[in-house]
Amino acid sequence: MKRWGIVGGGLLGLTMAHRLAQAGQQVTVLEAAPELGGLASAWQVGDVTWDRFYHVVMLSDRYLRRLLSELELDAGIDWKVTRAGFFTGKGLYQLNNAIDYLRFPALNLIDKFRLGLTILYMARIEDGRRLEAVPLEDWLTRLSGRRVFENIWRPLLAAKLGDNYKKASASFIWSYARRFYAARQGGMKTEMFGYVPGGYARILECFAALLAREGVVIQTGRPVQRIVPERDGFTVTSGETAFAFDRVVVTAASPLAAKICEGLTEDERRRLQGVTYNGVICASLVLTRPLGGYYLTYITDRDIPFTAVIEMSSLVDAQQQFGGKTLIYLPRYVTGEDVFWGYDDVEIERRFLEGLRRMYPDVKADEILAVRIARARQVYAVSTLNYSDNLPPMLTSVPGLTIVNSAHIVNASLAVNETMALAEQTVERLLAREAGAAPANTEPDPAPLVTAT
Repeated sequence: MKRWGIVGGGLLGLTMAHRLAQAGQQVTVLEAAPELGGLASAWQVGDVTWDRFYHVVMLSDRYLRRLLSELELDAGIDWKVTRAGFFTGKGLYQLNNAIDYLRFPALNLIDKFRLGLTILYMARIEDGRRLEAVPLEDWLTRLSGRRVFENIWRPLLAAKLGDNYKKASASFIWSYARRFYAARQGGMKTEMFGYVPGGYARILECFAALLAREGVVIQTGRPVQRIVPERDGFTVTSGETAFAFDRVVVTAASPLAAKICEGLTEDERRRLQGVTYNGVICASLVLTRPLGGYYLTYITDRDIPFTAVIEMSSLVDAQQQFGGKTLIYLPRYVTGEDVFWGYDDVEIERRFLEGLRRMYPDVKADEILAVRIARARQVYAVSTLNYSDNLPPMLTSVPGLTIVNSAHIVNASLAVNETMALAEQTVERLLAREAGAAPANTEPDPAPLVTAT
């Protein structure tokens, strides 16, 4: 039995702790924040609890649903077929079926034909690795045309990448197309979205209880400043406390990992520091009434300060989950240099509500019961050009030190399911090395684990 230290108590770190404990290892999780969950943590106002950032479950999310089954939560998921809309600046339009598509005014018939061919072409590409060398905007414009890019692709990309879509490779959009295509190939004509009653607050509560039964030690409020390799393991320093471990897994974002881990090579540090991350500033609002009834509304109007509207209440039983109230999210996916990082909560709330009223002019001030602003600077790594060739190693040159985070989700869409897959596959590899089934990690291993299927 080895003493494992896991730095980071998000779903990646917790899932790795779970699988390592199941394998008979001694595990301690150190989380910097006062609560577990990372991006999956929750807000609460009165009797209404909701996730800081929006999350859903898809029928095809086999890794996530496996964990939810272990937590005895999968059977209680509320499943729904949702609706999507587009806001063009001139109005809201639904886009959910062939008739909606033909009526959509932002594209003419030739544009719609080219868009359909582009999607079909993407879905038939088996390996997206070669697309890493192709600029995303150039590729989509060549396939679909400039008008389609501006009216469809750009708002879709901005809803996930902000302006970082300009740095991304074509593999990014291919990975999303493959995910939805794979679901339908598996027999699901329409991909359904699901929500666990109680949200991730309930999931994390059940998960923490399971880990405690498995003997995992969890310490929150423990930011790590240094990880120092010793002759017989590692010393991990948090404040004035030093922890001794035989093995260490760091799940923090790559730049932070480079800062706290000693003994890495210059090449490893360069790769870690060179990852381009996307951040998000997300307002969540509790309203007295529904908005448009669309789960997801894409926005083509560049004057709107957020990149999409997610009406969570259209996915769940609003009466049961939110006491009859409506929960919406207004995310703004941004680069690290975005001016919104300099605004306080009051200013962001003012700008976002102004944008919301441009879309829904009839929203009244007394219908807005609560507003909360969440920020995360390093949500996920952008699939920049030739990304895999510059990927930071997971199994580092320091024996026993593993650095794994969202940067290792390659050619696959970032979602909780892919985070779970990354955790599962990493633990499998680490345990194989401990058992002698694979070479000891005296050489860095840069191979990505999670790719689109």
